[in-house]
Amino acid sequence: MHVTTNLSAPQAGCPVPHGDTAQHGYEPFDQNDPFPSYAELRTEAPVFFDERIGYWVVTRYADIKAVFEDWQTFSSENAQAPVRERGAEATRIMTEGGFTAYSGLSARVPPDHTRIRKIASKAFTPRRYKVLEPSIRAQVVNLLENMLERPGQEGDIVADLAYDVPTVTILTLIGADTSQVPTFKRWSDSRAAMTWGDLSDEEQIPHAHNLVEYWTECRRLVAEAHEKQPDSLIGDLVRAQAAGDEISDHEIASVGYSLLFAGHETTTTLISNAVRALLGHPGQWQQLVDNPSKIPAAVDEVLRYSGSITAWRRKALTDATIGGVRIAAGDQVLLVMGSANRDETKFADGETFDIDRPNAREHLSFGFGIHYCLGNMLAKLQTKIALEELVRLAPDLRLRSGASITFRENLSFRVPQDVPVTWGGAA
Repeated sequence: MHVTTNLSAPQAGCPVPHGDTAQHGYEPFDQNDPFPSYAELRTEAPVFFDERIGYWVVTRYADIKAVFEDWQTFSSENAQAPVRERGAEATRIMTEGGFTAYSGLSARVPPDHTRIRKIASKAFTPRRYKVLEPSIRAQVVNLLENMLERPGQEGDIVADLAYDVPTVTILTLIGADTSQVPTFKRWSDSRAAMTWGDLSDEEQIPHAHNLVEYWTECRRLVAEAHEKQPDSLIGDLVRAQAAGDEISDHEIASVGYSLLFAGHETTTTLISNAVRALLGHPGQWQQLVDNPSKIPAAVDEVLRYSGSITAWRRKALTDATIGGVRIAAGDQVLLVMGSANRDETKFADGETFDIDRPNAREHLSFGFGIHYCLGNMLAKLQTKIALEELVRLAPDLRLRSGASITFRENLSFRVPQDVPVTWGGAA
């Protein structure tokens, strides 16, 4: 057991000096290539306090899994809290705009989490996925054909494919307007920046306006569902409420607020990272071209090797111990799943991408325990369909020569700016 509760533990101590993190190369908001620093931290300082962000940073698989399991000690209540405190003007804008959104599930704790998840699970049914699958595939094919018809034989997987597919899918599932993809993307970008970004007070202001608009739309969707009873997830939750399930309109709107972000942002990134990782290993891409039945396993290996979410947060409710390091009640903890997923004590040759890896499904990219991602099957389905159609329609796809792929700055999400590709005879 790597996590133990210790009610009499003194204020936590640190295995390395608090200001000495630079020697490990760890930069909390830099997602370009964090993996060498993760590997060094797993060996030299698997649990350390980073004063720059005010979090204990945890990097080993066993420790992170144990924290996820022990929800009584390590609360998820801070999972959606802004990493940087909101400035006065952003706070004013959001307060006057009626912004009262709260996490759908990921930041809730039992008994509310248990109650709402049980109700929401009724709406995440195989029937809904089965209904969505033909439209997902049709959209993927349409977008890919449009890209492949381009005279220059150059494209960008993010802009040409991954941007639209998950957004339209989640908007359809929720019952929102699928013609408003750019608007929802703008709102989602603001949510990512405000919650997990490193923004100045001035930089927060436009994002605060966007979040007010976002929350207003979520509340409107719930009100509309009461009136029109749509065949959608929001409609399902409203009907469950009418049938006697204990869920409020505010909680339904909060579920929508969370899903409209999590349901597409991470899947856009997963599709993009899948193509990037596979084309970066041409022999394994060719395996999928020759044998598409390997795609589901490849998706799990992408989730392990290059998942959308590199880190998630918890708060210690009591004095406790992680990996032999004492953590005080009230301390904040950053669980670096991107490191855990390459921990060689769990994954042999963890730094190697291998679509035939036998235990790839044991990655922690969807979390673990009571907060395991409710939408994991939908994310994997969309990525599977995207890869199936890519290997069918563009078997000679490759990364554009000389392209440098960079990632947005963020504490938790590893989002490529673009994935430039080419095909046919183009250089």
